[in-house]
Amino acid sequence: CPLCGYAGARGDQCDNCGNQLDPIDLIDPRSSINGETPEFVETTHYFLNLPELATALSEWLHGREAAGWRPNVIRFAKNFLEEVRPRAMTRDIDWGIPVPGWEDQPTKRLYVWFDAVVGYLSASIEWAKRTGDPEAWRKWWNDPEALTYYFMGKDNIVFHAQIWPAELLGYNGEGALGGTPGVFGKLNLPTEVVSSEFLTMEGKKFATSRGIVIYVRDMLERYQPDALRYFISAAGPETSDADFTWEEFLRRTNNELVAGWGNLVNRTASMIHKRFGEIPEPAELQQIDVALLVSLESGFVEVGTLIEGHHQKSAIAAVMRLVGEVNRYVTDTQPFKLKTEEELPRLRTVLWVLAQSVSDLNTMLAPFLPHSANAVDAVMGGAGRIAPMPRLVWVSEGGEDGLLAEAPGTPEDVAPDSILEVASGRYPVITGDYAGYMTWGRHDVEVG
Repeated sequence: CPLCGYAGARGDQCDNCGNQLDPIDLIDPRSSINGETPEFVETTHYFLNLPELATALSEWLHGREAAGWRPNVIRFAKNFLEEVRPRAMTRDIDWGIPVPGWEDQPTKRLYVWFDAVVGYLSASIEWAKRTGDPEAWRKWWNDPEALTYYFMGKDNIVFHAQIWPAELLGYNGEGALGGTPGVFGKLNLPTEVVSSEFLTMEGKKFATSRGIVIYVRDMLERYQPDALRYFISAAGPETSDADFTWEEFLRRTNNELVAGWGNLVNRTASMIHKRFGEIPEPAELQQIDVALLVSLESGFVEVGTLIEGHHQKSAIAAVMRLVGEVNRYVTDTQPFKLKTEEELPRLRTVLWVLAQSVSDLNTMLAPFLPHSANAVDAVMGGAGRIAPMPRLVWVSEGGEDGLLAEAPGTPEDVAPDSILEVASGRYPVITGDYAGYMTWGRHDVEVG
């Protein structure tokens, strides 16, 4: 890239700084397929007229910045606007979506990132049709009060904070050339584009071809999924590049997750089980008890606000600070030393406070540690339904109406080549029921 010197810049943009590039702008251009130097020839393409949409895009981005988008996303998107130019939306290749009107030119195809983002809308319309409510998609796309969030990696920011909004602005007739919305009506632009930066491994870029990769199945054979979720939430590349090392992964898992949260849950459950076998009835609360419970209840506001603003790293740090507060409460109250008959009321109170504290913290940690949140809830006498879990099911086309219907099959049936089932109209999808689970906030533990 002539702007930032990034060696991996491509012939349409630089993923490092967002600079829009023509192939002739590249330093020492070469084919990524065979290493040859490309030959430049003139050819005809369709272009997205970004200059005519630049003012509307800039105004929209300014509003998004005021709304609190992550600064790395705003910065990347604004870089793109500094030297905006028309961007080719077709390619000279023989695979991909044919260009309407160019059916007689088999080597012309739509640029994948022009077509792929339209899939958000078209998939919504297709989903609505298949669920039996053809207009259901409009709740997200036409209702100005609807909220839509796009989650991705750094190299896809430009397509979701520039290309897709530009297409939507053009469709809505909000560019410099004017116009009126089409048959779908005025469509909503993204409420927020939430993107992290790059995660490297042991200081190197992830690359399957070079063996710099972690396979999901290998990870799950050795560690729980929540351990990886915790590491990425606590130390991931939320607003700047970050590095994954096995040493740091193990250190955070053992020193923070296990020694902090895991130890608190284990001590609390073990003491309650050993002394009472059930959640005890508390006696009169002391100031230290009330102070801890008030701190935890206020934590729902702090942590919830951070999650809502997509500051997951700060959110999980706030929860872990509260975990530290509860562990200090154990040290200060020393329930393990309350053994006499006279001390029994105080022991019941301290253990009840700890049970409520674990319940509060478990709810706050559920978005980050869903598997263990359900397990902890079950250990403490709950139903084990804190965090909703997706499920993988087979579906098939449900007849002439096009509705989806569950088909015979189990998740174990989904092999790497199961995509071949699509030809027969039977394929796996991820779905889930997210109603009837614990709401955000304190829920009183049930004595007994």
